[in-house]
Amino acid sequence: MSNSETPELYQALYRQDLASFIGRSVEITHPNAQLIPNWHLGLMAEYLNACARGELSRLIINMPPRYMKSHAVSVAWPAWLLGHQPSRQIIAASYSSAISLKHSIDARALVQSNWYRDLFPEMKLAKDQNQKAKFMTNKRGFRMATSVGGTLTGEGGEFMIVDDPHNAIQVGSAAYRKRAVDWFQNTFMTRQDDLKKGCYVVVMQRLHAEDLTSKLRAGEGWEHLVIPAIETTPRTYHFGNFMYVRTCGELLNPKRDSAEAFDRLKRDIGSHQFAAQYQQQPALAEGRIIHPEWLHYTALPQEGVRVQSWDTALKAGAQHDLSVGQTWRITKEHYVLEDMVHAAMEYPTLKKAIITAAEKYQPEVILIEDKASGQSLIQELKSSTHLPIIAIQPKGDKLQRLLRVLGLFEAGKVQLLQGALWLAEVEREWLGFPEMPHDDIVDATTQFLNWIQMREMQENGWKIRVL
Repeated sequence: MSNSETPELYQALYRQDLASFIGRSVEITHPNAQLIPNWHLGLMAEYLNACARGELSRLIINMPPRYMKSHAVSVAWPAWLLGHQPSRQIIAASYSSAISLKHSIDARALVQSNWYRDLFPEMKLAKDQNQKAKFMTNKRGFRMATSVGGTLTGEGGEFMIVDDPHNAIQVGSAAYRKRAVDWFQNTFMTRQDDLKKGCYVVVMQRLHAEDLTSKLRAGEGWEHLVIPAIETTPRTYHFGNFMYVRTCGELLNPKRDSAEAFDRLKRDIGSHQFAAQYQQQPALAEGRIIHPEWLHYTALPQEGVRVQSWDTALKAGAQHDLSVGQTWRITKEHYVLEDMVHAAMEYPTLKKAIITAAEKYQPEVILIEDKASGQSLIQELKSSTHLPIIAIQPKGDKLQRLLRVLGLFEAGKVQLLQGALWLAEVEREWLGFPEMPHDDIVDATTQFLNWIQMREMQENGWKIRVL
């Protein structure tokens, strides 16, 4: 139905009912998307309405990714607020300036659409301030985009939105989490113009037990809405005029989701990540992370391609980490650790060991961490040999790198070569991480697994050949 053909009844519904407005606005910002209506949009709308009326001043919404939380809170709601009161001032932030800017562009496209202008004819954009990152109305209201850590000098707002404040790759770093929390508390929270009428809204998926949600909940005055992907106990969601009874085991959107799909996802990303991102129940990484029952052993496969992964120590000596070189065999179903070099080596010996291992196994790729002694090795090997060297820049801390690939262990995709002389070393360090004094074997392992996981996502797998 075109905008000009929209009945007045529908126009009145979209003006007055935020949930209906959110659903219909998707057709403007994502014309190729297919919206499957669900109860959780009505629940979120009820909470956001309370914020708009001044009944809530601090709101946290935790829910899984890909359920329209960003569109609802950062795109549709600001447009709806400005439609009803063009003088309102809204500042919205995300961990990434690019993501924050995208939300702003979507919101601006929405308010400039014919459909929106028919609904709210009094809301007009100012000609002197209509940019991607900030657009202003003729009543001097605005929506402004910024990023976590960004400056807000001279800016203030009434509705302050933070949408996914943490980067999933960096959230494992305590220093990174602290910077995000400090920015929110010391910068973002000081920018609200009206402490009596204004509202802070934090909408995010949980990524860590010590994330921004955790820090804010330790304070006072925060209303907390939690919507897991799979309900773990009978629950009644009742807020304002909205009520929904959810049964134990009920999926968030049964018309779109399936238990089989969630089981497959849990195997892919691991139960730790699934519990955090989809169930909103992150656990502190205490004690054993890789479990003994996740270790699997196999005879040497006859098919596959080989990749070598090197974690190089800065110096040789008992007080320093050892250098590790692992040879992995990639088959259609598994990643098999076929061989390993693990020793203290001075630079010339380490360089020779890499060349020797490459000559023995003829790997398709050799991964070397691009730091410390690895930097010099990468430069020298690339200039003096034809080895297929790839420099790896690690993302996140050691724990986060392991957590990203933990699902591969849990699913049985990672296997060890039966009877190998180095098995005890690998088992001890894998099972003892992060409490062991050395973690070089874990580093070489996660370097390979993170790389191959990203490679397979980008290229839809390797063409397996018989060696």
